[in-house]
Amino acid sequence: MVTSQHRQVPLLDLPAQYRHIREEILKAIGCVLDSQRFVLGEEVEKLEAELAPYCGCAHAVGCASGSDALLLALMALDVGPGDEVLTAPFTFFATAGSISQVGATPVFADVEDGTFNLDIRQAAEALKAHPKIRAMIVVHLFGGCADMQPLLEMARERGIPVIEDAAQSIGAEYKGLRAGGMGRIGCFSFYPTKNLGGYGDGGLVTTNDAELAAKAAALRSHGSTTKYIHPWIGVNSHMDAIQAAVLRVKLRYLDRWSDGRARNSELYRAGLARAGAPVIAPTPAEYQTRHIYNQFVIRAPRRDELQAYLKQQGVGTEVYYPLPLHLQPCYAFLGRNPGDFPVSEQLAGEALALPVHSELAPEDIEYVCDAITRFYREI
Repeated sequence: MVTSQHRQVPLLDLPAQYRHIREEILKAIGCVLDSQRFVLGEEVEKLEAELAPYCGCAHAVGCASGSDALLLALMALDVGPGDEVLTAPFTFFATAGSISQVGATPVFADVEDGTFNLDIRQAAEALKAHPKIRAMIVVHLFGGCADMQPLLEMARERGIPVIEDAAQSIGAEYKGLRAGGMGRIGCFSFYPTKNLGGYGDGGLVTTNDAELAAKAAALRSHGSTTKYIHPWIGVNSHMDAIQAAVLRVKLRYLDRWSDGRARNSELYRAGLARAGAPVIAPTPAEYQTRHIYNQFVIRAPRRDELQAYLKQQGVGTEVYYPLPLHLQPCYAFLGRNPGDFPVSEQLAGEALALPVHSELAPEDIEYVCDAITRFYREI
């Protein structure tokens, strides 16, 4: 058993990752500097061409952030004022924020306590109760896909598109199909903390619809298809060439890193089970044929006390997400109350992300499991 109280286990160790690829990164950035082309251009086009097949899609459109990817998807689908969009309340704010930004209203359905993703029965009930729902944003939270088949069938019956919020799930699979390639549009984030993260921000829209891809590409450039000609009112959401160059290097390592996270998750499950700690470790559903563990999120009693204790032991953690979206102050106008989405609210009080990045050593995971065990023995 590891007993040192001085071990440091950060939630994410980007410096360690960088040391392994430093020369490749500097060379790629140097090529962009030599070209003096910093916005869109060849590097972004090459990244789009590489990521489209990786995500199981025909087309990919780079943009400035994952939040913008969601916004562009809704704009490309003409979702706007008077419309409603179904999504989950237990997710990052941008999922619902993008709906509000186009003038539509979010409609929430609760999540499953096992996968943290949309509950099929709750989604079906929400669709029946809200005839103005014009689209569905399905979140693949923490690196695991939602149960897509029944959700896609519901959407087809209703005649509405499905947008996949795959910001945390690049490379994840549902019954062998890649996240971002199953719905009408997929949305990805390249924020530095992601499995595939840039050295700044960035995002991506994926689709199998050529016209939709062309529209998204125009919308990221103020709705322009030809210089100074604007069929639509768009936004400024260009991907920087330096970010594309960095992401192209890191893409070569992505599967290795994601597989490392999966191995670490197995070590956590085994270690926590041996220790008998009263926490619930995430276990992929049968249909989640590849989970990429952007986060490894346990459910823990006395979560906040455990987090404080782990910090004292040098272990980095994070709470995703402490307040569900239906209880956020800005959404008070929706009239939702505590108790409306009990699973999301319970998860908000129990969920705790542990370090799972591929740079971890098995001894790090043993140390974290031991620290969790000590906490529950001492309280």
